[in-house]
Amino acid sequence: MSRILLVEDHQEIWDFLSRRLQRRGHEVSVATDGQQGLDRALSDNPEIILLDMNLPVMDGWTVAGRLKESSQTAHTPIIALTAHAMSGDREKAIAAGCDDYHPKPVDFSRLLEQIEALVGHGAEAAPT
Repeated sequence: MSRILLVEDHQEIWDFLSRRLQRRGHEVSVATDGQQGLDRALSDNPEIILLDMNLPVMDGWTVAGRLKESSQTAHTPIIALTAHAMSGDREKAIAAGCDDYHPKPVDFSRLLEQIEALVGHGAEAAPT
């Protein structure tokens, strides 16, 4: 189980993702704009952040940069979520401070793999 901060302004997306992640045993908090996401990242100490890049108040590119500048959140993995699946977008997200990139629409199975790879809690059962 991971503590996940989901920063997403579209209710349908955050509702879908938060419910599915919670069913998988993750603890999910939601922020609906960039400033709220930055504030929650600093106060909630999530293990990973799922960050929409097109947000109101403060865009995801700015949020990612500020999170990586802060000693408190510099090592928190960030997965960029964006509908802008154009050539070079993954590289742009990595350059902004994100650790991985996931295009929308979300492929939930792939997103789970990315979360597990970055957080390091595999879904495998403990040895008996």
